[in-house]
Amino acid sequence: MPLALYALAVGGFGIGLTEFVIMGLLPEVGADFGVTPTVAGYLVSGYALSVAVGGVGLTALLNAVNRKRALLLLMVLFIAGNAVSALAATYEVMLAGRVLAALCHGAFFGIGAVLAARVVPPHRGAAAISLMFAGLTTANVLGVPFGTFLGQALGWRSTFWAITAIGVVAFAGIALLVPDEDPGREHAAGGLRAELGVFRSVQVWLSLIVTVLGFGGMFGGFTYIAFTLTEVSGFAPATVPWLLVLFGVGLFAGNLLGGRMADRALGRTLLALFAVLTLVLAVFALVAHLPWAALAALLLMGAFGFATVPGLQTRIMRFAHRAPTLASGANIAAFNVGNAFGAWAGGLGLALGLGCTSPLWTGALITLVGLAVLVLAVRLRGGEFSRDPIREPGTAEASV
Repeated sequence: MPLALYALAVGGFGIGLTEFVIMGLLPEVGADFGVTPTVAGYLVSGYALSVAVGGVGLTALLNAVNRKRALLLLMVLFIAGNAVSALAATYEVMLAGRVLAALCHGAFFGIGAVLAARVVPPHRGAAAISLMFAGLTTANVLGVPFGTFLGQALGWRSTFWAITAIGVVAFAGIALLVPDEDPGREHAAGGLRAELGVFRSVQVWLSLIVTVLGFGGMFGGFTYIAFTLTEVSGFAPATVPWLLVLFGVGLFAGNLLGGRMADRALGRTLLALFAVLTLVLAVFALVAHLPWAALAALLLMGAFGFATVPGLQTRIMRFAHRAPTLASGANIAAFNVGNAFGAWAGGLGLALGLGCTSPLWTGALITLVGLAVLVLAVRLRGGEFSRDPIREPGTAEASV
């Protein structure tokens, strides 16, 4: 794989670390600023909402900018946001830093996914995207535990200074290793109008809905997984952060495998992954009272959940291939909308007193609905199993 993809992966690692490491540092941050745990939690939810806004808004604003230059501008925003967080004297300034860093998240992965797919042959596009997202999954496996440990040992500000340094490294890597685009391969010649025009496609909207439901289903179960592991599986609360590393290992492996599978057979891969993910969530709910079975299910939930990401990102870019950048950014926003929707839906069962496995059942139901929408999408006009499947210029067969 080209070195440019590894530079993008470093940027993804830093962004993933920014998003998730705060969860392990909320007690320290909240105590330092003298705010309640609920208010401290806005540093998480505020970030997620800003990702959705930036994924569409900033991508649109940067539409006319060379993609390499756009990524460099986004990394400057990322560096500035984390530096503000590290220097914050008040909670409000800290929140502003989080929002500033979050705005680059969706646009970076949206623009980066398009660029990653362009620096490899067409038949390896999904694998290239998965390599870029490998930085995000590595942040879960290694970065979050280390960042939490660093913050607890040297103060939470040290973690944000470390993330700022990672941003500087990513900026240098992108500047040195990512090539300028070949104008001859640029499809979005019509500017923002062309980018907006792709949203007239039913398949683009169906792809966004499938992304919301697929990722929402997984996060419906994952958001409350600590309750499941402690109240049902019987694990001690102190072990939960380390058990989540197992989930991160699943994310990492599933992401890379899912990218390779999607390059070979996009439609069949997504259908199979959604079906298996639905089954895994349901089985997890049934065997959660068995500790070792719960650990195996946790690993598989991460693997099959994130294995869908390269394919989902590739699918929307394929249907928006003439102007893919804004659609790609919108799909990143859809992942985060799915996170928020899944967390809300998963919490309903707990609020109704249905027990600590109810989020898993809710997640399985949401994913099943996503599978139904995907079945419809692949059979509609232009879909992978229709009589006239979409073909992206330069590919042999864009169906399966």
